[in-house]
Amino acid sequence: MTRRYDVLVVGGGNAALCAAISARRSGASVLVLEAAPKFYRGGNTRHTRNMRCAHDSATEILTGPYTEDEFWEDLLRVTGGQTDEELARFMIRESKEILHWIVEQGVRWQPSLGGTLSLGRTNSFFLGGGRAMLNALYLTAERLGVEVVYDAEVVDLDIQDGTFVSARVMHAGSAVDVRAASLVAAAGGFEANIEWLKEHWGEAAENFLIRGTPYNRGSMLKLLLDKGVKPVGDPTQCHAVAIDARAPKFDGGIITRLDCVVFGIVVNKNAQRFYDEGEDIWPKRYAIWGRLVAAQPDQIAYIIFDAPSLELFMPSLYPPVRADTIPELAGKLGLSPEALQETVETFNRAVRPGTFDHTILDDCRTEGLTPPKSHWARAIRTAPFYAYPVRPGITFTYLGTRVNRDARMIMADDRPAANMFSAGEIMAGNVLGKGYAAGIGMTIGSVFGRIAGREAARNARN
Repeated sequence: MTRRYDVLVVGGGNAALCAAISARRSGASVLVLEAAPKFYRGGNTRHTRNMRCAHDSATEILTGPYTEDEFWEDLLRVTGGQTDEELARFMIRESKEILHWIVEQGVRWQPSLGGTLSLGRTNSFFLGGGRAMLNALYLTAERLGVEVVYDAEVVDLDIQDGTFVSARVMHAGSAVDVRAASLVAAAGGFEANIEWLKEHWGEAAENFLIRGTPYNRGSMLKLLLDKGVKPVGDPTQCHAVAIDARAPKFDGGIITRLDCVVFGIVVNKNAQRFYDEGEDIWPKRYAIWGRLVAAQPDQIAYIIFDAPSLELFMPSLYPPVRADTIPELAGKLGLSPEALQETVETFNRAVRPGTFDHTILDDCRTEGLTPPKSHWARAIRTAPFYAYPVRPGITFTYLGTRVNRDARMIMADDRPAANMFSAGEIMAGNVLGKGYAAGIGMTIGSVFGRIAGREAARNARN
């Protein structure tokens, strides 16, 4: 780390590797600093499985077209308009090329999965999942001559008037200053920093579970903001899903997620429903449930369903709680048997007949119920009955660095940085003001990672 590089990439996940490969293919010398040990390299990419890209026709792995306009409409809907339209549309346009570029870097696709995911037309799935995708990118990067150092945490930055000079790195018990002509920050958000989360969420954050890496503590993001980079995004907004409450505090990954909300009802510790479980197709709504549960007493909720729904979704790592009656189920969950029985009976009375089809917005709904269940409403009356306890599972945060379409950071005075770029979760808030749709995080990382690496290399040459 004592030589001067053309491009220094901080981070070790999808965005960082796309940037490193892109910079190296542009002729730059590249050093990647990953704060985690080698086994845990890759941040949250290890837990991913698919990417959402625009495409004009069906392929071997996708069942039909997904146009730029439809992608934009989906993004607009899930964010409620809280997105930078220019950057978002640019990302969507670039995603068409990423679908093929990522394969050129050694990543392989498999046909999309079915079930509640409903992603066969819109999302491409990595063969072997996120870890296999990550390993392919590392292999390509190393073959190209990218240098990687693990257990290397950036603890300070020398930035002078919007120009990166060097990074102070702790490695093997010693501090070393690493110099480079350009910097790419791709080190994730601050979701694993519970104290930082508590600054915005209060004590409720103690009950949050972190789905991904414990190494995303936001140290790089904090350094950049402290050194004059312009922030973007609301620090309380994040990708947060409902995950099994029995999951570990960190790194539980995708197998702790629960996709059965649409098949039942969700109640809080008072055995009361609090949101429409059938609002929209699951991939467009699954990432709102973490924040919904976070707003409930003690940040806990319970998904309740019956026997006909048991095998309609991908199971969690943990088995559901089972009982022969609703009162018995309530007792096992620590809920009031009378209150849960009343909630279930009230729901059942409100259900109207329809044709159940979880792949579309069907006509199975409730009537005269608050909150309603707009689709997939079926009475819960066939024993045995089941439940999953859930807590907020934070994937990544949306507070980040402001960038332009070249992935170049913007300083607090609105000037573009001279030689600093960012990609991935650390700048996702430019596109995601709130909400989420499956696979967009990987799209942001790949698109802006590729651009950041290319532009950082160009900057170094100049």
